[in-house]
Amino acid sequence: MAMMEYIDAIRLAMKEEMALDDNVFVLGEDVGLKGGVFTTTKGLQEQFGEDRVLDTPLAESAIAGVAIGAAMYGMKPIAEMQYSDFMLPATNQIISEAAKIRYRSNNDWSCPLVVRAPIGGGVFGGLYHSQCMESVFFGTAGLKIVAPYSAYDAKGLLKAAVRDPDPVLFFENKKCYKLIKGDVPDDDYVVPIGEANLLRAGDDITVISYSLPLHFIMQAAEELEQEEGITSHVLDLRTIQPLDRQAIIDAARHTGKVLIVHEDNLTGGVGGEVAAIIAEECLFDLDAPIRRLAGPDTPPMPINPPQEKFFMLNKDKVKTAMRDLALF
Repeated sequence: MAMMEYIDAIRLAMKEEMALDDNVFVLGEDVGLKGGVFTTTKGLQEQFGEDRVLDTPLAESAIAGVAIGAAMYGMKPIAEMQYSDFMLPATNQIISEAAKIRYRSNNDWSCPLVVRAPIGGGVFGGLYHSQCMESVFFGTAGLKIVAPYSAYDAKGLLKAAVRDPDPVLFFENKKCYKLIKGDVPDDDYVVPIGEANLLRAGDDITVISYSLPLHFIMQAAEELEQEEGITSHVLDLRTIQPLDRQAIIDAARHTGKVLIVHEDNLTGGVGGEVAAIIAEECLFDLDAPIRRLAGPDTPPMPINPPQEKFFMLNKDKVKTAMRDLALF
């Protein structure tokens, strides 16, 4: 087992799956010689060759279309979108084709496709390089959507996604690449898609989230316990489609006070569906209204530092929301 950065865990997962199965290949903009804009595919072309690590034109609809066609003929493509924002030209291919192939073919065809894409702000990338796009695809039947937080999960969930017979969107928060580190086993393991993970046990409040905000939540939870004796029950969704309904219900019932956190805009985000599950199943177990903390309902991420800071979540914002809920 090695201490590994999030980005290295993702790269290792791809390397292992490509070594295990010749049908696995990577395609995308600058994934070959350059190794990806964030270096997630660095070294893969040297190891596996140009036939299995393909540099594509700047055409996301073509990346998705080629990947879907290859998947239908038995290949296992990992399609990288440089930024999740760039997935919009490929929404027809992903939503209308990949997600519906199994249904429209009466189960004769499947589409074992992985689309990897970085989400999130904090890098002064402005509106076209900083959005969280999961809500665009959330609710589309036939798609699985994964958003890991830890390096361990990043490797295990990506390997599970590659082996899945149906399309998986794999969202990586770009701030996690170098920020998040953890122990990653050397052996071949997978993290099951659809299972949430309890990161921290507590009795005062429940906090439910995924991806980068969990970093702030865990920091805030530690400080609140040390400074004020408030203990937090923290659930990492890991997979946001399908949601782990039972884990959400159990976590909500455990404390009766629930805060849902995500970086995406508040309205229409994943948090609304999580809140609906809790309202349907746990209404009489609640001791406070369900709270949500998310990005503001404004146009996409501003590029200047003060406005980006205003938009972004951080430990202090999360800590305040957690304290307010505990004191309700």
